[in-house]
Amino acid sequence: MALTLFSFYRSKLWEDFRKLIIQQRTREDGMIYDEITGKPILKKYDIILHHITELTEENVNDFGISLNPDNIQVISFATHNAIHDRFGNRLARDAYLVYGAPLSGKSTWVKQNAQPGDLIVDIDSLWEAVTGLPRYEKPEKLKGVIFQLRDKLYEIIQYRAGKFSSAFIVGGFPLCSERERLCRQLGAQEILIEATKEECMDRLELDPVRKAKGWGKFIEEWFERYSPSEGREG
Repeated sequence: MALTLFSFYRSKLWEDFRKLIIQQRTREDGMIYDEITGKPILKKYDIILHHITELTEENVNDFGISLNPDNIQVISFATHNAIHDRFGNRLARDAYLVYGAPLSGKSTWVKQNAQPGDLIVDIDSLWEAVTGLPRYEKPEKLKGVIFQLRDKLYEIIQYRAGKFSSAFIVGGFPLCSERERLCRQLGAQEILIEATKEECMDRLELDPVRKAKGWGKFIEEWFERYSPSEGREG
């Protein structure tokens, strides 16, 4: 069965190839280094396997391109964005579904990697902007309005309307089925911001606002509901 770009990046074929490349290019000190900048890549979710010859719908089934180690550079997410900028290729309009448990660091990661001209869809930020209330205060009567705004932004990403560069969709999204539906709709790639339940709970202890609002139960619920994507270990 012929692969599309979407199915290729979700396939066990790609996941196995990715693991093999990372294993082969891990140095003796146990670190992965950006093959362009030479800097260590400290987080797994910052590791990008960049195709030197760009992958397209037309060549994704040519494994001499899509699964050729000589066509792969291991780089960081920041370097990946810089490559797009350098060659004026931000018109590719990449979209990323950035997901993970509450307090895993999703918003922090996006702020570190998004660049001017990128679009960020974060439901908590929408609530804050529209209501003018402190973050995480969400009047029930405005829920329908917020979701309509979110869906309109999804539509903009889906049809690559406007002049945004990359798009980041930020949320918990614990269910594989929901992520798959959104990625298909928006032409997005998944980025799991990994953190253990213990790490999230430790961060909650340092966040009096969310602790007071009972976010411990949200962390517990996310880990209870989480289902890994195909090809990803749980």
